[in-house]
Parts: sequence; C-alpha cells; structure tokens
Amino acid sequence: MWSAFSRATSGVRWYVRELMDESAYDRYVAHVRRDHPEAEVPSLRDFERMRTERQEADPRQGFRCC
Repeated sequence: MWSAFSRATSGVRWYVRELMDESAYDRYVAHVRRDHPEAEVPSLRDFERMRTERQEADPRQGFRCC
C-alpha cells in the first residue's frame, strides 16, 4: 500500500514541478555538466536571473506581467 502511495505522490510531485517549470534548473545543470564539463554551474539564483533577463530581452518569450 505504501509503495502505491509513494509512487502516486512521486508522480504528482513530478507533474507539478514540470507544470510550474521548477525542474528547469535541474535540466540546465544536467546540460552544463554533460556538454560543458569545464564550465562553472551557476547557482539557482543566478540561473533565475539569467532566465528572467533572457525572457525580458526576447519579445517572443511572451508577456511578463509582474
């Protein structure tokens, strides 16, 4: 019973993280480590700053309300 509950909880957690794009940093870190092993991995805060600046600089990224 706990196994089924644990799998369900894990699945819901994965779905919410993907939906809210919280896993973007994890994917970015994996990309940097795989494709650019000599590069320094930015902190989560630096990543979010870079991502926000990129979105605001590119009008194709969509409307940013706040």
